[in-house]
Amino acid sequence: MFGTVVVGVGIAGLARIRDLMNPMPSSPSEHLKLFGFVSRRSFGNINEAKQISLEDALRNKDIHAAFISTENRSHEETIRMFLEAGKHVLVEYPMSLSAKAAHELWEMAEQKGKILHVEHIELLTEEYKQLKKEVAGKDLVKGTLHFTGHVLDENKSGFPAFSGIARLTWLIDLFGDLTVTSATREKQKDKNYSRMTVHFQTANK
Repeated sequence: MFGTVVVGVGIAGLARIRDLMNPMPSSPSEHLKLFGFVSRRSFGNINEAKQISLEDALRNKDIHAAFISTENRSHEETIRMFLEAGKHVLVEYPMSLSAKAAHELWEMAEQKGKILHVEHIELLTEEYKQLKKEVAGKDLVKGTLHFTGHVLDENKSGFPAFSGIARLTWLIDLFGDLTVTSATREKQKDKNYSRMTVHFQTANK
């Protein structure tokens, strides 16, 4: 069995715990053993998974991999700690708040002989796969991608572009490299409202 730990118990972390505790029959997950989860908050147990300290997760030789599901800003530091401890790492997208840090982390994983995998789960959904089939072989003339969500804490999630960067990856995956031609941001603090509008061009303009 391959020992794992989940770091962070937000929506993604709780889904990880659920799936590790109840793996699909005959799936690779059956070979993973969840030793526990790490959180700054005190929970005790969640679905029979026990809470362990970060120090225990880093020291435990039976834990081979960490699933990191914390806020964006803490990804880089947490990845470094687990790679230093000799663990494989799976982290929710985005891996870090800068490309420079991401390259450093990949180099570190390579030096340590460990796998560092960034998972963008939306690209694996049936809805997205269908969308990809629909645009295959077609030329993009013009299009709009609009999405909404609650206002995020920038100290934890990073600049607003990082709140939406997962959706931007859709566009790059569907239409190739993009160039930013303009970007604006509107804020209404009294209404707790923020909007970012970005215009891109594909390689063929």
